Amino acid sequence: MGTRETFAIVGAGLAGAKAAEALRGEGFTGRVVLMGEEPERPYERPPLSKDYLQGKSEKEKIYVHPKDWYAEHDVELRTSTKVTAIERAGHRVSLAVGEPVGYDKLLIATGASPRLLPVPGADPHRVYYLRRIEDCMQLKFAFTTASRVVIIGAGWIGLEVAAAARAAGLEVIVLERGEVPLLHVLGAEAAELFADLHRAHGVDLRLGVQVRKVLGDDPRRAAGLELSDGSRIAADLVVVGVGAVPNTSLAEAAGLVLDNGIVVDEHLRTSDPDVYAAGDVANAFHPLLGKHLRIEHWFNAMSQPAVAARSMLGMDASYDEVPYFYSDQFELGMEYSGYVAPGDCDKVLFRGDREKLECIVFWLKDRKVLAGMNINVWDQTETIKALVRCGRRVDTTDLANTDTELADVLAAAQHPHTQ
Repeated sequence: MGTRETFAIVGAGLAGAKAAEALRGEGFTGRVVLMGEEPERPYERPPLSKDYLQGKSEKEKIYVHPKDWYAEHDVELRTSTKVTAIERAGHRVSLAVGEPVGYDKLLIATGASPRLLPVPGADPHRVYYLRRIEDCMQLKFAFTTASRVVIIGAGWIGLEVAAAARAAGLEVIVLERGEVPLLHVLGAEAAELFADLHRAHGVDLRLGVQVRKVLGDDPRRAAGLELSDGSRIAADLVVVGVGAVPNTSLAEAAGLVLDNGIVVDEHLRTSDPDVYAAGDVANAFHPLLGKHLRIEHWFNAMSQPAVAARSMLGMDASYDEVPYFYSDQFELGMEYSGYVAPGDCDKVLFRGDREKLECIVFWLKDRKVLAGMNINVWDQTETIKALVRCGRRVDTTDLANTDTELADVLAAAQHPHTQ
């Protein structure tokens, strides 16, 4: 083989696939080996709780690349391949089946897994989690046979599944231990919009409750739940959405530095200079925000790999994109840009008509925009991101006034003495 380099990628999800694409796009001519445990070629996860779950799009649309793309770009895609160890000293990864794969540079893109519900009876065969395409297909089928679904957890996944279940005509109960859905992400004021939305669509939203056990004798199906107060809820389908945990076992066994994921710098390099990480598993230093962040969202998995690829190739690249995610629930479509640590904002400002769900919510501290969420207001995301990136004080009266263009608010903040 001579001096032809091998770049190995562990994890064949969106981040792994985009990294392979970026390596080829940057002109890398060495060997690229992309390994994933699932039998499917790389696909995107958002449709699993949105359009694909609701039957609004066909399966082919969820894939990152067409089937022939990998061969056409000389990417060795190995599906149904379990990596069992990363041997840093020998620069190779061991596989459950087959010969080890040597590497010059390695990217870990192993993603995250659903956090399991830690109560009696919550066997994964009896309750549903939504992470993989097979989970989605099973849930779609379950929607056709069930009449009453109970969803544990009112985070993004839980609420999107609730919307899909209502669209399928099911009776839906959502259980949340917090006082309002999405409280830790949005804060009480903005989170109330989602509580009101779901109640308006007939979702039975029960807040401040905790599950004690999953009921039923059938090993393949839950019959309901018992709550901590002793009350019981009957159900013929139970879905759990209580968060995710980064898949760090390989990195941990390899001795890489961990802290809520694999710790990487702004170049997405781990504590080993030949090993990188991207996507849900990476806790990356963010130069704009001055702190490490692990973000479990599509945009991160889509955008970080290009930086990882350039860094692996020895180029000077750093990841400083403004964090972004989106959600679709019933008639509400939203995009969120920015980052707000719990308790870090001193003002929540609404611009537009919150009753009609046509507004932008801003989170500010000392009159600086930390984040913005546009709800059914489109083509404003780049301006919102620019307000976050700007880091300067804004005129909050103008920010709240829909007669003042957001671009003008931004310009005034960027050039305060020229207005």
